[in-house]
Amino acid sequence: MIFVTVGSRNYPFDRLFIKLDELYEKKILTDKMFAQIGTSKYQPKYYEYKDFISQDEFLEKINEADIVVSHGASGSIMKALNAGKKVIAVTRLEKYGEHINDHQIQNNEAFSSNGYVLMADTELSDLGECFAKIYNGSDGLRKWENTDPNRIINMIDDFICNNW
Repeated sequence: MIFVTVGSRNYPFDRLFIKLDELYEKKILTDKMFAQIGTSKYQPKYYEYKDFISQDEFLEKINEADIVVSHGASGSIMKALNAGKKVIAVTRLEKYGEHINDHQIQNNEAFSSNGYVLMADTELSDLGECFAKIYNGSDGLRKWENTDPNRIINMIDDFICNNW
């Protein structure tokens, strides 16, 4: 099962849900999917969805999932990694009204450059390829082991300091 989460902030991410429907239409995706779509206006055609879910339901969906598709919120990504899930990180962009700025690029790049998530390009053109890498076992993802509670903060901080 695939679980998609985009958080609860008042910014739509229609672009992602349209792209996911396109991947179903092209038969790139066939697995069952559930999406938490937030304030997005687009209504998915090929998978179940709700606007918002409770924290308990969120954790249930993460535990049920084999793959989690998450926007670039470190909390959502961390919950999926801590549950041992494969994660595809997608980026909300300011130019599409999906967020107030483009900080999710840095978050996703930090996780991706350390090998913990697959990051779809910002235009989502390679999202299908990200799924294919997971399905065929060529994702190259490292297993997240959370032994230090400040590890994620340090990882993102190091990435930003060394790359921006």
